[in-house]
Order: sequence, then C-alpha cells, then structure tokens
Amino acid sequence: MTEGTARPCPICRKPAALEHQPFCSLRCANLDLGRWLGGHYAIPAVEPPDDLAANDDDASGPEDPRR
Repeated sequence: MTEGTARPCPICRKPAALEHQPFCSLRCANLDLGRWLGGHYAIPAVEPPDDLAANDDDASGPEDPRR
C-alpha cells in the first residue's frame, strides 16, 4: 500500500504511520483501545418484548415423549 492511498488515522485523521496501522501514532492507538475497553463502541441490539419471547416457548409444539 502506498502512502498516498493509505487511509487516514480514524482518531485524528492524520496520515497513518506504518508501525501503528491504521493509526498515526501510539497515542491514537491507545485512545482507540480505551474507547473499546470503556464500552464506547457497541453494536446496538434489539431485544424482543418479554411477552413475545414467552409466546415462542409455547409455539414449539408438544414435548417429545421419548425424552
């Protein structure tokens, strides 16, 4: 990858340094790590309502008598 086509640092937008890819420095890499560990990056999850989850248990059909 050539330096002209490299993506910028995701923290400060400066050109990324080869030794700290994809960041420009150890400082930006540590800032990103702190954000991960602090829970700032998260994938939102949508939980089904409790009454919908209870209905799914009932819809499984009769129990298998062989168990």
